[in-house]
Amino acid sequence: MPDAGDIFDATLLSRSARVDAVGRCSIGGIDLEALAEEYGTPLFVYDEDDLRSRCREYVTAFPGGVHYASKAFLCRAMVRLVVEEGLDVDVATGGELHLVRSAGVPAERIVVHGNNKSDDELRVAVRVGVKHIVLDSFDELDRIERLERAEGLAPPALLVRVNPGVEAHTHEYLATGAEDSKFGFSMADGSALAAVERVVATGVARLGGLHCHIGSQIFRSDGFDAALERLGQLVARIESATGVLVDELDLGGGLGVRYTSTDDPPAVAAHAARVHESLAGALGAQGVRSRPRLTTEPGRSIAAPAALTLYRVGTIKPIEGVRTYVSVDGGISDNPRPALYGAQYEAFVPTRATAPRDQVVTIAGKHCEQGDLLVRDARLPSDLVVGDLVATPCTGAYGYAMASNYNRVPRPAVVFVREGVARLVIRRETDEDMARLDLG
Repeated sequence: MPDAGDIFDATLLSRSARVDAVGRCSIGGIDLEALAEEYGTPLFVYDEDDLRSRCREYVTAFPGGVHYASKAFLCRAMVRLVVEEGLDVDVATGGELHLVRSAGVPAERIVVHGNNKSDDELRVAVRVGVKHIVLDSFDELDRIERLERAEGLAPPALLVRVNPGVEAHTHEYLATGAEDSKFGFSMADGSALAAVERVVATGVARLGGLHCHIGSQIFRSDGFDAALERLGQLVARIESATGVLVDELDLGGGLGVRYTSTDDPPAVAAHAARVHESLAGALGAQGVRSRPRLTTEPGRSIAAPAALTLYRVGTIKPIEGVRTYVSVDGGISDNPRPALYGAQYEAFVPTRATAPRDQVVTIAGKHCEQGDLLVRDARLPSDLVVGDLVATPCTGAYGYAMASNYNRVPRPAVVFVREGVARLVIRRETDEDMARLDLG
């Protein structure tokens, strides 16, 4: 049993969150229970001021440029917000590119990623004139050359994605910079330099710079240091082999966030200061002429802490000597991260956030999977009853973005709240929405 004095750590909440004298929690000046009653549950609640302040932190810390990693959470309201705050946007598929463009984002503020871009995705990206295409393979360069020959498309600016072969100190599914990765060109076998040489020699595309992303949910900076050291070595080899100066080094994203009270990620400003220092040292050690600007691609560290998810308790099932299951009206369909790689979250009751959390339960979803568990060993008040509202903080990234209709459960609504006003930015799906593609 937890200590009877265990109280939810409100520092896990977004920046406008408040808990009043009787323990009721509000965000953006709006009571969470009132939001749940108006918009239903499950419900994603985003603190708009928190989103904007995190964007501004990145813009200040990385004057070379910031690209929002839209895969973390994407909707028109979100991309308009980040662009208003001075960020560009990166996308990983044609579908993401279409939605971002439909939000009115200029093509020159879009970076296109993806390890298996189709001809159609590349054709659209080049035709509309995106800022950069992140080159991920020689097959992709073949496609670009073929499109230019066949259609006379203007040469795109490419960031060559480099695999530096470093340890990111994160879950294996979130590590992308080791040698065994589906992303990028290896430095160890010479592929990265060969890719740059081919881009420069053929003239089919323009070398915009280098890209490197070592992983996600990273708390330690030594992986970034090692990656920048190796990028500095590659810049020197590029200068020697081609005479070309590298204009940009995109370090990707990956900065971790506080999902639980024990998580301790570095602040954005401290992280930025360290990687800028590491880059200067790496370039200086190689004696290169290039002075590339350092850019970054945050997603999780902007979106995740700014939101929480609200659920209603539908069933409480004690199993003597085993555990108590508290089942809610969502689950892996709105947050698959716990099932995918054991992600951990906190939980609390928004109507009595300061109450002692004196029982341990497992918060389960409503899906037909034993693995549909949102929070194992969650601490909640012992007076919890069916109908109570339960919230999980820090769910703004890779929740709605990875949501599904498993068991034909509609995806939740999403609201942005700010200064006492709630704005519905994604409506709740209906049964008819889910059936609309069925031709039977």
